[in-house]
Amino acid sequence: MYPYRQLFNFTEEVFLSMGCPPKDAKLAAEVLLEADLRGVDSHGVARLSGYVRLWEAGRINVKPKMRIVHETPSTATVDGDGGLGLVIAPRAMDIAIGKADQVGTGWVSVKNSNHFGIAGYHAMEALSSNMIGIAMTNASPLVAPTFSTERMLGTNPIAVAVPTAKNPPFVADFATASAANGKLEILQRKEKKAPLGWIQTKEGHKTTNANELKEGGALLPLGSDKTHGSHKGYALASIVDIFSAVLSGANYGPWVPPFVSFLNPPTDPVGQGIGHFLGAMRIDAFRPADEFKEHMDNWIDTFRAAKVKKGEKAVLIPGDPEREMTEKRLKNGIPLLAPVERDLETLAKKFKLKL
Repeated sequence: MYPYRQLFNFTEEVFLSMGCPPKDAKLAAEVLLEADLRGVDSHGVARLSGYVRLWEAGRINVKPKMRIVHETPSTATVDGDGGLGLVIAPRAMDIAIGKADQVGTGWVSVKNSNHFGIAGYHAMEALSSNMIGIAMTNASPLVAPTFSTERMLGTNPIAVAVPTAKNPPFVADFATASAANGKLEILQRKEKKAPLGWIQTKEGHKTTNANELKEGGALLPLGSDKTHGSHKGYALASIVDIFSAVLSGANYGPWVPPFVSFLNPPTDPVGQGIGHFLGAMRIDAFRPADEFKEHMDNWIDTFRAAKVKKGEKAVLIPGDPEREMTEKRLKNGIPLLAPVERDLETLAKKFKLKL
């Protein structure tokens, strides 16, 4: 167990050691540690060494000059200049919020960026401004479309955050694959099998081998197979890819550069870097904000009161498990698996820091 502040300070020091400006290092650490607090261990400090390796490979610009390359009163396309997605995405969301403040809604598509951490962080940025936040990103191609054996899409998450009056906010944050690749990595570290329906072999057969991707296999879309709705997961992932990349000028589909540094990006890119899509909608652009938030509370209370199946305690609202985990981990600390701890110790030696 590590206290939140200890891991935050260490992560910030690593980003500073990479050459990030102080404000960027702090922001990147905040986004990364938010994942650990919320229990999304696959996207927290476990990823830190991956960002360092990408930087060492020259694939991350730690001092990007992010700029708007196209805009209207309610939209913008942003060039992230190869920067950390952990920094580019929050700043792109700031642009979306600023536009929403002026004209009711704001939409920003981003190109030339990198992995942006958990989508939920960026969507939740809008909550304090009485806005609904939306965040998406495409990612390394690890997912096979329905009926295919070829990796064509990323786990392409979608997050939506909705403000309330008295209840905690509604925060949905989910991959459009049956499971995020990071969850496979956790199983690999624990030397455990994957649930059936997460992965397929290179021939297209379902498997529980958590290391199957290394053998040429692929993750499956949300739904796992056609019978259970994988065509819907495939469609959702495609929408994320189009909004994040085809719209912005980033790489899409099989051309998205891999997160791991030992794999080179495709030699025939169709765009620049990884793409994101961020949106903010001002509540009072649709109805009075207080009125809306009262009804959101009623919506949440109604669903919480729904009759539960035998053996279950209650109906959960999206965001409940992550909020409860945050409270627990702020109090008790963040657990790290031994391989993650070793990675951080290696980084500490590399940059002459104390973990």
